[in-house]
Amino acid sequence: MAAIYSGIYLKLKSAKTSWEDKLKLARFAWISHQCVLPNKEQVLLDWVSQALVSNYNKKHELEDEVVEKLWAYLDNVIHSKRLQDLLKSGKTVGLSFSIAEIINKRLSEAYSEKTQQNIGTVLSCSSGILSTPSLSIIYTAKCELLVDLLSKLSKLACQQLASDAAVGSQLFNVLHLTFAQYLLIQRQQANPNRVFGRVTSHLLQPCLFLRHLLTVRSWTQADDNHVCQHLSREIRSQIETLLQAGLFQPELFSSYKEELLSEQESQEKKKGAWKTLLLPVNTVQTKLGSDLCEPALHGAVVAGSVSLLYKLFLDSYCKAENYLVCFHMLSRLFGCLRLSDLQEEGKSDSLFSVDWSVELLALEQLLNLVLSNDIYNVASDRIRHKEVQFGFYRKLAQMLLTHSQASIPAWFRCLKLLMSLNHLIVEPDLDDLVSSAWIDAEASEPRTKKPQEILISTIFQIYSKLRQFPRLFEEVLTVICRPAVDELRLPVFSAGLTAKLRECLLELPPNQILDILCLFVEKCQTLIIPAVEGSVDMALKLMSVCSVLHAFLFNMRSLDDVTPSPVVLRTQGLMANIEKGIIQPLMELLQAPRREGEKSELWLRQASDAALLLVYTWVEVDALFGVSCSKYVSPAAGTAVTEPAARHWGISAFLPGVKDHGWRRVMELASSFASTSKYCLELLTLQKMKMMLMQTEADLQALQHAAAFILESGRSTMSRGESEPWDGDISAITGPSYPTAHWHLIMSNLTILLPYISLKDVEYIANVLLETLMLAEAQEAATDQEPSISIAKISLGFIHSSLLPEMRVLHCAFLTHLIHQLAVVLPTATRDSVDLPLQQLSKLWLLAKLLTHWKYHQKTELSLSWKTLEKVAQCIVSLAKNGCPVILKERQLQRCLGLLEIVSLLKLDSFLPSDCTRCFLVLLSLLVNTRASVSCSKLLLLKVLSTCLHLLRCLQAGRNSSSVLKVLHASDVLEVVMTSQLTACKFFTDVLTGPDWAQYVQEVQEFLENFLQMIIERRQSVKLNLEKFMSFLVSCRPDTDAAKSIDWKNWNPAAEQLLLTAFTTLCHVVTLHLQQLPEKKLHSVDVFCALLEPVVLQMVRTVEQGLQSSTPNQPLPVAFIPSVTTLLKADLSHPVEKDWQKEPSGFLKRPRVKLYQEFYSQILKELPCAGSNLQFLQLSLQFLTVFCSVPELYPEKETALMVVFAIKKLLSG
Repeated sequence: MAAIYSGIYLKLKSAKTSWEDKLKLARFAWISHQCVLPNKEQVLLDWVSQALVSNYNKKHELEDEVVEKLWAYLDNVIHSKRLQDLLKSGKTVGLSFSIAEIINKRLSEAYSEKTQQNIGTVLSCSSGILSTPSLSIIYTAKCELLVDLLSKLSKLACQQLASDAAVGSQLFNVLHLTFAQYLLIQRQQANPNRVFGRVTSHLLQPCLFLRHLLTVRSWTQADDNHVCQHLSREIRSQIETLLQAGLFQPELFSSYKEELLSEQESQEKKKGAWKTLLLPVNTVQTKLGSDLCEPALHGAVVAGSVSLLYKLFLDSYCKAENYLVCFHMLSRLFGCLRLSDLQEEGKSDSLFSVDWSVELLALEQLLNLVLSNDIYNVASDRIRHKEVQFGFYRKLAQMLLTHSQASIPAWFRCLKLLMSLNHLIVEPDLDDLVSSAWIDAEASEPRTKKPQEILISTIFQIYSKLRQFPRLFEEVLTVICRPAVDELRLPVFSAGLTAKLRECLLELPPNQILDILCLFVEKCQTLIIPAVEGSVDMALKLMSVCSVLHAFLFNMRSLDDVTPSPVVLRTQGLMANIEKGIIQPLMELLQAPRREGEKSELWLRQASDAALLLVYTWVEVDALFGVSCSKYVSPAAGTAVTEPAARHWGISAFLPGVKDHGWRRVMELASSFASTSKYCLELLTLQKMKMMLMQTEADLQALQHAAAFILESGRSTMSRGESEPWDGDISAITGPSYPTAHWHLIMSNLTILLPYISLKDVEYIANVLLETLMLAEAQEAATDQEPSISIAKISLGFIHSSLLPEMRVLHCAFLTHLIHQLAVVLPTATRDSVDLPLQQLSKLWLLAKLLTHWKYHQKTELSLSWKTLEKVAQCIVSLAKNGCPVILKERQLQRCLGLLEIVSLLKLDSFLPSDCTRCFLVLLSLLVNTRASVSCSKLLLLKVLSTCLHLLRCLQAGRNSSSVLKVLHASDVLEVVMTSQLTACKFFTDVLTGPDWAQYVQEVQEFLENFLQMIIERRQSVKLNLEKFMSFLVSCRPDTDAAKSIDWKNWNPAAEQLLLTAFTTLCHVVTLHLQQLPEKKLHSVDVFCALLEPVVLQMVRTVEQGLQSSTPNQPLPVAFIPSVTTLLKADLSHPVEKDWQKEPSGFLKRPRVKLYQEFYSQILKELPCAGSNLQFLQLSLQFLTVFCSVPELYPEKETALMVVFAIKKLLSG
């Protein structure tokens, strides 16, 4: 045998042996324990290595199939357990360096051929070699081979990521391992120059490209999950570590310093010649050139790389004494970006929008690094370095403002960073900044609007701290007065900017604010007003100026009694100047007669908006100053007001220079525009109401007319049902956003308006409120992420507030409309039936009676209303007992559910007694007199029923819940609810294991419990009502078609659970009541116990029958557990013999002992699997607590340890 095996080596070496036979012999020799070849493992590794090397060196031309089999053989050997065991035992087995060379060559071929189909085995070999220390020496001993391998793998990874194919894990696992090996070797290198050269020559480009592709890759489900979530992040981290240690070692700083500093400055500092010819920055810049990657991706890769390289540079070298070097590195890296070309004269803007985004993002990251590392010191730069940094940043600012990119968020952020570094960088171009980044910027999208607001807020903050706000707003005014870039400028102040302006104005000296206001007023008088007629451009300027005046006057600190007199006098002069120099000329312009065609012109609309905005601002601010400052004298006080104007509070009472007949023309014109001017008319009318209410005797008729005008002003636009969100800026109101602004004004000032509006207007508000709430869910989902105001948000906010319950008249009207909408849901055939409860409850007679009662404080009871409610209640009970339900389709059920959810938004505890009763009857009617069609979703029906029961329970908990019992007998309520639900249960037999059914059963239980407790607590014929309900439950039979029968065959498990729930709840409530009775009423105990006896018997029977009819291997219905627990508690509370412990049947009937034991065994069986069913778990533990308190109840040969083991299984999962 030895002779046979010794011939294997000769056959492997023989040219006559076919390669198929050689491979078979090699595999046999490797796995055979009888082969006696000396140093067999090394011999076989050498053989396969030599075969592969010879093939790649062209000494042997082998077929591709043979080559793949040789690679597979090598891979099997490297990963074999035999080789690992040999290595662990200390035996030396190695590979030749030539194997590493051909592995690298094979990977290079795969990259060149752009196919990675047949390199899996080679990658596996690489992985096995690198993860085995005695084999990996072929790479670690010759670092060039490892660097070459890392470069080839990185390029292959880039190729795979750039393709559309799914990303696998094998290549990235090998790459991760190779990076780890190289980083280990790199840390051991003693020559930093050599490491730098190696990294820049072979690794820098592929690593930067790989990092970019890993960062921007949009991972899909087809990609390997481990690569997406873990390896991509790990490899990016390894690349950063490699570049940090390879390019920016401490020993290389002198080379960077020599290259970055000018020759003269360098000579002064080092006083010697250059010590090295290494030019690290130039080398890195060269590697970021056009050969980095394909041209289409080059700009993005460079943009992502320069910020990384700068960050790594700062991490290594950023110290106070090195700040100048760090700045020059910034300058050189910025030169790699395409943005730097735009600084050169004659270079045109050749960047596309996508390129701008990438480049500006890179610039933002560079500037962020400068700011966070304090590299730019203004004083040091000016005194010691001739403002070299300032000059660089100044050119940056000029480039950004010359090539405005207001559609890109990073553009705003770059300017903000430059302002944060030093406002003087941008100061010379302040007008261009204000124009391109603010006044004329088209930044309406949220993604650009936020960074724009941050930039402008930063400018506000800087100039307010420097007390140069007038300088800033001089430029703002200059830009406003230029010809508009667009036909419609965006509003000057958004809500966010207004808030920031308010902060700044509160910190500024009053005289600076007045300087700004006077400047705007003067420019408006001299430049804009004379030329506004017929000019759209001037009208736009006028609107911008008036919006600035409005923002300043509304957000500046108000005058008060401690304000210096010169400031008060100057403010009075300003207000007089605005009134005479701007408002009066504009009023005269708007009063002029015009043809119908002229009234729709844009310039007129803009002029109307501006004029009315300024009039409202002037009136509001003038009134405020008059109230808060006794030294302030209104300009209107010096003009005689006619008696009719003073009596009826006409416009001349506020603006004496404007006559009433002229004002009517202005109002007619302004009302034709659904925009700022119309909204300002409403605000002026509201201001008039406030001022009238401040008088000793208010003019009731004038107040009513004013309130009616405000409501009527927006009625037509509200009726269209079309609106857009509004950001709260008065000057930004347009046709689509006007309904939102109008509704916001009404709902915000309802406490002022409501006492003076007619019943018809109350109905209108209630109707709009309900309609908007019905649409609120969809609108809220669409606009919830936006900070703007929508009609849906306004209505929801109002309904959630505490205001509606205090407005009894509106509350009552809203409920009436809600009931009417529920009646409309009914099918057409039954909608007009006068006998149905919902139709009767939806009649508006009740509203009028209640309004009258509320408004004039009548103390007489509305007997007619209560009689009608009683009639409706009797109708509900009669229909329920006669079994005449209304059948609803799924669409109608969905509408009902939506309306019920609106009811749930109301504060039910605050209802008036009549409203509480009406609402209770509506919900009861829906619960007991409607059914779902067979095609309806069962889960939807369960949701509707659960919601009705929940709302009924909430009404019961209210302070006026006893009013329901004025029109209904308590036992009738309980009976019709249970009758209807037992009938409805036949729909739910296949959903009994779901959470919706469990929720429904819980709602039934809580409703019954609350209602029974209410009967007992409020002493509403307790014995009579409980006796009737107990009798009803006992008389319940399984099948409603055979009410007198005792046949259980047709009884469905859903009804069974409901009946058990009712039994359990009744026993529980009555038991609690008996326990709380005082001693003098103990005679009642026997009475109630006698009443409970048939209930308990029926309950036992239902449980037993339910357990017998339950499906094998199915979990216990949740409703059974509290029932059995209640039975056991009742039995344990009445022991009848002294020595009952010896024989449990002495105090428990034998069948019940068996029932409890079977139930206990079933609970233990199901408990370990109940981790996800918290309700079952809670109820089961309650039962076990009671059961285990009596050890004698345990089945034979069982103890409490069984319970412990079951709970242990549950906790162990």
